[in-house]
Amino acid sequence: MAQTVIELVENASQDFASLPAMKNKVNGKWESIDWAEYGHTVHLVGRAFLTLGVQPGDGVAIIGYNRPPWIFSMMGAIYARAVPAGIYTTCSPDQCHYIAEHCDATVAVVENQEHLDKFLEIRERLPKLKAIVMMYGSHPDSMVYSWEDFLALSEQTSEESLQASMDAVDAEDVAELVYTSGTTGNPKGVMITHRNIAWGIRSFLDQFEPTLRTAFDGQLPQDAKTGYDLISYLPLCHVAEQAVTVFAPLVLGGTVWFAESLEKLGENLGDARPHMFLGVPRVWEKIQARMLAVGASATPMQKKIIAWAKQHGTRYTAAIMEGRQPPLLTRIVTEKLLGKVRQKLGLDRSIMQFSGAAPIARDTLEYFASLGIPIYEAYGMSETSGAATASQPGCAKVGTVGVALNGSEIKIADDGEILMRGGHIFKGYLKNEEATRETIDEDGWLHSGDIGVIDEDGFLKITDRKKEILITAGGENISPTMIEGQLKSIDMIDQAVVIGDQRKFLTALLVLDEEGLAENATVVGSDAKDMAAAAQCEKFKAHVEAEVERINQGLARVQTIKRWVLLPRPLSEDHGELTPTMKLKRRIVNENFAAEIESLYADA
Repeated sequence: MAQTVIELVENASQDFASLPAMKNKVNGKWESIDWAEYGHTVHLVGRAFLTLGVQPGDGVAIIGYNRPPWIFSMMGAIYARAVPAGIYTTCSPDQCHYIAEHCDATVAVVENQEHLDKFLEIRERLPKLKAIVMMYGSHPDSMVYSWEDFLALSEQTSEESLQASMDAVDAEDVAELVYTSGTTGNPKGVMITHRNIAWGIRSFLDQFEPTLRTAFDGQLPQDAKTGYDLISYLPLCHVAEQAVTVFAPLVLGGTVWFAESLEKLGENLGDARPHMFLGVPRVWEKIQARMLAVGASATPMQKKIIAWAKQHGTRYTAAIMEGRQPPLLTRIVTEKLLGKVRQKLGLDRSIMQFSGAAPIARDTLEYFASLGIPIYEAYGMSETSGAATASQPGCAKVGTVGVALNGSEIKIADDGEILMRGGHIFKGYLKNEEATRETIDEDGWLHSGDIGVIDEDGFLKITDRKKEILITAGGENISPTMIEGQLKSIDMIDQAVVIGDQRKFLTALLVLDEEGLAENATVVGSDAKDMAAAAQCEKFKAHVEAEVERINQGLARVQTIKRWVLLPRPLSEDHGELTPTMKLKRRIVNENFAAEIESLYADA
């Protein structure tokens, strides 16, 4: 059994040699790279890094959107015994500097001129940096190599030298650094070993491959049996994306389609028709909002038919998640009628749809369930090298994130914190022994920082972040995410942030659904044409007021939202309010909307 990433790559390039490993759109056409070429290119990149003088343990910083050279750079660095470290494309030059300096990067790989400019701006502050490699494009600076010139450097280092580097790799060596997205303070460099990756992928697939294989044999079209199709669109420096579209294909022999952009994800899904799909909650919510907007224009008769079909869809999903065979009529209605919806979404071949990286609203889960699309929740973090728990067909409960992966342990501490132990637990934080000791105790338990409960069947439910629990002025501990989930279930609300730490009562910042704004304006009788106008419109406010009151009736008194305000724009990554995986940065939200928040407590 493979114990290192290098063994996984070598096995895949031989076992699946003629099968497509990647598909990338070039000049409007999808181009394939087979597994044999994948392995060959990784060897060239590894030799090129050695030619540049990369030493064992040196950092290789990589910034760019999801493209084949990103993967080749990561794997080639590992072959050269360097340590790749991904950087989010939204990072500023100063943020790039922090990561590149922290990981002792001697080479930076950048996608294009935009990201090259960031490193040219900071290179004088990076004395260890020897070279910058562009995935696409070129630059006259002698320090900058085009991708073609970089690969040509491999001719100066023999295959035997690379093999010696590969042979020296140990399973306990650090394979990569995954930098936390930094919801508070500077990101930490999570050291993930070869054994962490190999163990985590094997454990995940041991648990799920029987389901996948059964589905292949009995339900999928013939053309699916040559391999699994996946789509890559979340940042490649995120551990969840890596687990699904970087490491799992090394065992599955699958084909990864690189989405052109997040904006074109819907179109690219239709091309790839993946067999598994991972969506963060924000992506699922966006899909839901678009579909609701389309459904709103249906005729009364069409709406009745849709409602009838969705009742069957809900029954179908419940049966699949519980491992039962759906009733014949339910199966026919779901597969034939609602199957058209799956086809339009590009999910008609998808066996399992996952949600991870952040809590997902129950309303969203129920919406997709009504379309016959079960969403299986998974839970993990950078420090668990990917998934730590997951649901699957026949082993799922709505509202939980599934059970612990095979061979791992999970328990709840006295204060409610989730603790985990197993071969997937990271080695520690780079250059931060204090934080490592705070996170991994002497018995090997990882302290997650999340609060949860485990039911009698072993299913884990996340209730909150330990550090995000609000403590009101009256000393009440409040879970903001639970309340935010309910607020986002309001038909016209897209985003919600609950405020109340050290305050006398709870308030909320609410954001209207921008995509459905025109349709919703018609519903409430408003003439608002944009978000700012709608936020000030009394008709929109009256509708939201009634809905918030409805939500309040189901909450404990201390959990109720006493006041709220509609924001004039969505929370965004560009304004620093969301991480690249769309998690909420509460501190930044509080800073950016300090005036609105204070107005809610002005006369309290």
